[in-house]
Amino acid sequence: MNEFEQRLEKLEILQQELIVRKNNKIEWSNGIYDRYKYPVLTAAHTPIFWRYDLNPRTNPYLMERFGINAAFNAGAIKWNNKYILMARVEGADRKSFFAIAESPNGIDNFTFWEYPVRMPETGDPDVNIYDIRLTEHEDGWIYGLFCTERKDPSAPPYDQSKAVAECGIARTKDLVNWERLPDLKTPSPQQRNVVLHPEFFNGKYAFYTRPQDGFIDAGTGGGIGFGLSDSIENPVIDSEVIVDNKAYHTVYEAKNGAGPAPIKTDYGWLHLAHGVRNTAAGLRYVLYMFMTDLHDITKVIYKPAGYFLAPEGEERVGDVSNVVFCNGWIADNDGTIYIYYASSDTRMHVATSTIEKLVDYVMNTPADGFRSSSSVRTIYSIIDNNKIFNKNKFTLQGQAITAK
Repeated sequence: MNEFEQRLEKLEILQQELIVRKNNKIEWSNGIYDRYKYPVLTAAHTPIFWRYDLNPRTNPYLMERFGINAAFNAGAIKWNNKYILMARVEGADRKSFFAIAESPNGIDNFTFWEYPVRMPETGDPDVNIYDIRLTEHEDGWIYGLFCTERKDPSAPPYDQSKAVAECGIARTKDLVNWERLPDLKTPSPQQRNVVLHPEFFNGKYAFYTRPQDGFIDAGTGGGIGFGLSDSIENPVIDSEVIVDNKAYHTVYEAKNGAGPAPIKTDYGWLHLAHGVRNTAAGLRYVLYMFMTDLHDITKVIYKPAGYFLAPEGEERVGDVSNVVFCNGWIADNDGTIYIYYASSDTRMHVATSTIEKLVDYVMNTPADGFRSSSSVRTIYSIIDNNKIFNKNKFTLQGQAITAK
């Protein structure tokens, strides 16, 4: 076996070990969800034959010809009894594209399909596409809503960083062949994190939006918006209202945006969103939850204080550190929820919970009082309720306390 063959064999062995590695639950949890030990997708999961020219005559040193930097921010769907992630794969050239990986159990053994997704373009070609949300709509189509980025035509020649973000829309029946529809038009200068509601609302297509003034900063915009369109083939929102706004000194004070499409429960629609605040170390992204009314989907009826999930340990390190982001979850028939979240714009993870637990969390966790004194009152209430319930003794910080 020559050096080329030895190197290829080693690459194949290492990747197979990575893919088939069993992913175990982390032993302790907060009771709301369970995290898992390993990421479910990384750049190293992408097929070797994407990255390497495997012909020894044209690549005698078996060099990587197309570098993959990250696999993250995946849309998710259960399809043909497989757990599907439609990941944002970013090359070393900074261009992102979509690629589908599937797993038999939703926890490990995620394997990419042979080819990346060939996403059609509009008459105004995308420079970059990313962060797709998948919605299985009651009209019979699977829709993918994603961010399409193009250079800002008003940018001066010396500035090569200014961009315009809009919502691209495509649909499919098989996750292979995609029909590109016109980009969503709204009153806002730019759009990110747009999500299609899975049902018609008042006979129209309903969208959760994130209006913003600039490519990065929300400016006078921000908050999770809502708008209706008569058509999906000509998607136009004439008026946006804010469903969930930014708020001072919260985890969503700088900006916030919808995550995956909401999940319908007996009590309301469960929403998972991301919130952003600025720190001395830069922007910090976390996930939070809320519930909207079953019939008036613009009305928030429950919203726990603070974050639902934040980066921990190695999740805090990556291309854009101190970030978690989710645009895909799967509600299984048995009530299990698979929450697929990315960490630091680098890799994908999974956390699992249940419909029952998430409904309990959203409906019974105290809301934000927006002041320090309110937080203290919440803790007092929990302590006092514990004293009433535990008439004999309960343990606090390792010490037995007699209830009076």
